[in-house]
Amino acid sequence: MGRAFTLIELLVVVAIIATITGILLPVFAQARERARMTRCLSNARQLALAVYTYTQDFDETLPPSTNYAMPTDVPERIWTRLIQPYVKNTGIFTCPSATGSGFPADWSQRGIGSIGYTAATAYDPSEQEGFTIPVALAALDEPARTPLFADTASGPTSQKYRGYVFDPYVGAPNAIDPRLGTPLVADRDLVRELNHLPPSRLKPLFARHFATGNNRGLATVILADGHVKTFSAFAILAQERGANLLWRFR
Repeated sequence: MGRAFTLIELLVVVAIIATITGILLPVFAQARERARMTRCLSNARQLALAVYTYTQDFDETLPPSTNYAMPTDVPERIWTRLIQPYVKNTGIFTCPSATGSGFPADWSQRGIGSIGYTAATAYDPSEQEGFTIPVALAALDEPARTPLFADTASGPTSQKYRGYVFDPYVGAPNAIDPRLGTPLVADRDLVRELNHLPPSRLKPLFARHFATGNNRGLATVILADGHVKTFSAFAILAQERGANLLWRFR
């Protein structure tokens, strides 16, 4: 007969298993998040392709993120419904890493988006939250430095979430080049943190991937030339000393 384990030996085995588990769990969690981030990048790239297909049908003009001239009960008031005919399924409108996220099907659901489109494309005849003319592709001087899509905070519209867009005009300005002014961005949920602000002053980016709370988390960004990059919230906030992107392109 084999010798039975003593209590000490069993405790040692349990301790070893616990140690190995403690080492492997963070590794598995990081691998899962990296896979989600890759899917998020893929979804955003497909959205960018859909936008460019749209521009071919509309005289090389980008779809407005919001068409404030349309009534709120018209689904095409927001960009997601404008490009929906150019995509195969609505799943690509969401980032797999996001919580409380879904397809923003109309104005009432605009909060649940998790891949936001730049509000620099918004059309607003009154110039309250947009511009009086649409954006032509030719107006983008440096497409390789101009963000079109990025990760956004998602949640109920009633709680001031506006995840279908990010607004590059509500963050820090830049004294050297106004185009380098940034949106609000952090690797924390700024809608929750800054909920005292009106929704029009929020619309932040959310560097949700590998977030640590110190702005080292990453945001996926799709540039206007179609290529994909990830930037930490810290790099975006550093402006020309970091990501060096032209958020405010008009």
